[in-house]
Parts: sequence; structure tokens; C-alpha cells
Amino acid sequence: MSEFQKALDKYAKYVIQQSRSNLTKAGKGKGPLYNTLSYKIAGSRVTFLSEKYGIFVDKGVKGKNPSNVSPNARIKGQQAPNSPYKFGSGKFSGSWDDFVDKMTKFAKQKNIRFRDKDTGKFTKGGFKSMGYIIAKNIYSRGIRPTMFFTKPFERGLELYGDDIVAGYITDKFKT
Repeated sequence: MSEFQKALDKYAKYVIQQSRSNLTKAGKGKGPLYNTLSYKIAGSRVTFLSEKYGIFVDKGVKGKNPSNVSPNARIKGQQAPNSPYKFGSGKFSGSWDDFVDKMTKFAKQKNIRFRDKDTGKFTKGGFKSMGYIIAKNIYSRGIRPTMFFTKPFERGLELYGDDIVAGYITDKFKT
């Protein structure tokens, strides 16, 4: 392995390690996104890999219409005003029914159910209804960016940029 590729490898390992650490801090745990973070080095190029939705977790997603959020919702307003992604833009695959199904599974896993306002006891309404309400809220207000990958990517360039350049120069002028 060349000096240049060794420096790229150090950089990429740093980015993946810090990204995983950030996911854990953000409460995203050791799920599919955490487990699929990886990299490949081919020649002079580093490619970072993850689940498709990783970019949305990192950059956030604008909501379709924050005014549709229930007045009882704890979180109000646009969550990712500067994100290049927006719910309802039609640029990415995925159906509303799939989204509701995933939120239904989430509600079931976390045992999120309807409660009586006064007594706190569980009331009528199943996980499917709760999944629909959660999905509608997220769709309307968006997803806040975590920058779990962007920050380590940029910080890694600051830390390892000189080593990468030095490795390239060393390899280029070796005789």
C-alpha cells in the first residue's frame, strides 16, 4: 500500500469511527445505519457507504407543510430549513403506506400509545393509528439534521489533509 493510500485509510477510518460515535450520541444506536457505515479505497478515491437513508439523517429533510402539525405536538415548525431534501418532492422512492408501516412498527417497539389526558390510562386507538399520526407529523415538519457524517468528514480533512498531500508527494517523487 502506498503512503498516499495509507493516509487515505487513516482518514476514512477516522470518519467512520467518529460518524458511528455521533450516531450513538444522537440516540440512533447500533441499528442498520450504524452497521452499514463503511468505506472503500480504489486508487486515489475514497468512497463512503451506508444505508440509503443515511444522507437524510445527516442533512435533515424539510417538512412538506409545518402548519399542518397538530397544535398539541411538542415539536413545532420547520426542522431542516436549509436541507436540500424535502418530503413530497417526488425525487426519492418510498410510499406513504410504507412510511406509516415503519412508524407503526416504531410505535409498537417503543410502546407509544394513546392516553387519557386526565387519568393517563391507555385509551382507544391502536398502534396503526399512532403510526399514522407520527408519520403525518414527521412528513409535515421534517427531520432535523444530525450532521453525524458531515462534521467528521470535514474535521478529518483538517486533521489528515496534510498527511494525504504528503503521501501523494512522497509516492509521486519516489525513485
